[in-house]
Amino acid sequence: MGSTSTLAAEQIAVPETLLKKRRTNEASREAKLQAAAKAKTESKQKRKVIFKRADQYVKEYISQEKEEVRLQREARKTGDFYVPAQAKVYFVVRLKGISKIAPKPKKILQLLRLLQINNGVFVRVTKATTQMLHIVEPYITYGEVNLKAVRELIYKRGYAKIDGQRIPITDNAIIEKQLGKYGIICMEDLVHEIVTCGPNFKQATSSLWPFKLSNPNGGWRPRKFIGYVEGGDTGNREKHMSKLVHQMV
Repeated sequence: MGSTSTLAAEQIAVPETLLKKRRTNEASREAKLQAAAKAKTESKQKRKVIFKRADQYVKEYISQEKEEVRLQREARKTGDFYVPAQAKVYFVVRLKGISKIAPKPKKILQLLRLLQINNGVFVRVTKATTQMLHIVEPYITYGEVNLKAVRELIYKRGYAKIDGQRIPITDNAIIEKQLGKYGIICMEDLVHEIVTCGPNFKQATSSLWPFKLSNPNGGWRPRKFIGYVEGGDTGNREKHMSKLVHQMV
């Protein structure tokens, strides 16, 4: 009878391909763990920066409000009238559709990216934009919006424009990818850039899809297409624009 012997597990030769696969898998796993640890550290550091900036912005906004109140009191004491600084940013909303619009106003509405009824955009106040708004005044309403209104618009109705697509802003990473090179890495950076009409205002607003708003709570005024000061809805609302934004968001 022939004797049979069994080999120990460590004596069995493992195919070279299997060894290579194991080594590759281990290296890949190690790389993934390192990448995850690095991402976690970067995320933690980024959160610290974001919180610090948000705190700084809050202090800046409070300081501005206090200064405004101080100037109003000083004016009252001396019997003068306090004239607030001219608005730097307008929020513009389209009220009328495409029918019976002359070519020039139609082109301006396209330039402003107001392609549908209840579309809204932020616009820097300059001589040129003021003239454009004056031409299309029968088809729009606009005015100065406060910090609360800007926040509501961006947080509740804000969508990023990425490769021609309308993408919801669900993460600060979306903003950083679009505007990181301009130092805008989070929602509060974006809000601050728009409210203060910062140096990168154009890039900030261009990265946002035009806001799609609802009809205001309680509806429009009965004579919608006459001027706001005459009892309608079109034209410049000045500081009353914030109230309309709250009703439409």
